[in-house]
Amino acid sequence: MSELNHYERLGVTENSSFEEIQDAKKRLVEACAGDRQAVEAIEASYDAILMDRLRQRQEGKIKVPDRIRFPEKLAEPPQEPPSTVAPKGPDWVQRMIDTPSRDDILWPAGLFLAASLLSLTAPPVALAFGVGFSLYFLNRKERKFGRALLLTLAGLILGVLLGLQLGTWLLPQLMAVQVSQETFAALVTFIVLWLISSFLR
Repeated sequence: MSELNHYERLGVTENSSFEEIQDAKKRLVEACAGDRQAVEAIEASYDAILMDRLRQRQEGKIKVPDRIRFPEKLAEPPQEPPSTVAPKGPDWVQRMIDTPSRDDILWPAGLFLAASLLSLTAPPVALAFGVGFSLYFLNRKERKFGRALLLTLAGLILGVLLGLQLGTWLLPQLMAVQVSQETFAALVTFIVLWLISSFLR
């Protein structure tokens, strides 16, 4: 059915006001109260006219009265509920923590694993590679070499001290598997450097 026929069905014109269209629909529905098909046809014509008016309004063909104030914009997406978990720790700690992608975790892990295997034969050389890997991955994140150097040195010192201390406690087990305390300290250092280069920035 054409739009002109929708207007004719309600007995209004394209120049009729919204109130006139509503009154005409209400009057016709009351007059056809017992005829369900006629009421449905009137409702369909009314809906078609409203859609036509909306289209014309969006195209700027119909001026909206000044007393009507509403925005012409798409519905905003629903807002996410506020997080119930408050960040723990000071802001400077939160700024240092990184949320890496899977590749940003696995790629350094593979290189540190290779350095760990090298440490079984040459711990000092392997540590040099580990320090280089850590510097590279930390500097790549924010291009702050000074921060990358400090974090790498802190990780190196922490890893060596932790590895030597653990190695002292586990000395009988290390001797049983023929791993020196220095090699074990290098392995622990690689784990610390990997954690720092993957999860800090």
